[in-house]
Amino acid sequence: MSGDRSATEKILSVLRPYASNWNGTLGRGDLVIPQREIPRLIHDILEALREVSERGGEASEMDIFQILSDARRLPSVQDQVERLRRSFLIFKR
Repeated sequence: MSGDRSATEKILSVLRPYASNWNGTLGRGDLVIPQREIPRLIHDILEALREVSERGGEASEMDIFQILSDARRLPSVQDQVERLRRSFLIFKR
């Protein structure tokens, strides 16, 4: 969860310089990217994602608490399990 937010913020910080200044915003998705900048932009986005994914991959206690609290409100145990599987990478031992 917080990893998703962190990845989103890193990607947005890479894209912010290309937000269209005259008729739109980054939040709306309007970008002006010079063609010669595209390879560097792709590299920067991939690097931002790599940084987020290399943090160890463990969920924080707060992330687990929030997901479990949300899942508790779902109508069935199967829905709860599906919510956990969507949110976390779960290894069988």
